Amino acid sequence: MMRKNSAFALIATLLLCFCKFAWGQGNAEAAKFSQEGFQATKDKDWNKAVDAFHRASELDHKQTPNLVAVLQQRGTAYANEQKFPEAIADFSEALKLKPDDATIYERRAVVEMKMKDLDKALADYSSAIKLKPDDVRYYLYRSSIYERKGDVKNSMADTEKALKLDKHNAQALSRKERLQKIQSMNAPLPPPPPRPAASKSP
Repeated sequence: MMRKNSAFALIATLLLCFCKFAWGQGNAEAAKFSQEGFQATKDKDWNKAVDAFHRASELDHKQTPNLVAVLQQRGTAYANEQKFPEAIADFSEALKLKPDDATIYERRAVVEMKMKDLDKALADYSSAIKLKPDDVRYYLYRSSIYERKGDVKNSMADTEKALKLDKHNAQALSRKERLQKIQSMNAPLPPPPPRPAASKSP
């Protein structure tokens, strides 16, 4: 019985080692392609980078952290090639795998702004703010979008939130001054003073 159990344990151990070896080989291959992608990105060879990250994601698609990283790298490569829909698709897939990553929302928002899709960029910065409410940058970016949309009220509100986090922030101070000028220009004129009542003759 002991020999039988020992043999079973040995077989189980060998199978486990084989699985680990196969898994490790797959990761090593994915890592190799990822490294090629990183180098290609450094060299600004975007086509090579996209191809390398695509191969890495195919080899390592079950490894969520690696896949998320690959998708972000490939999305960045697509964005640099001005293939904005493809970049959006990669960032969106990454967010399905890791919906609590504010940085991915930010990266997708940047592409959306390049596509002049301000409403979607606004929504993504709002999601980033929910995840990182103390990051002053997200309030500044969202405030900028509101200003571009002509929404002075919400732009000012985000500028004030940014200043609460960083009271000396030059960008926020400059925007606040600019928005205050717009508000004063758009302020309704005061009503004219009432005309004096005509005096009655005696």
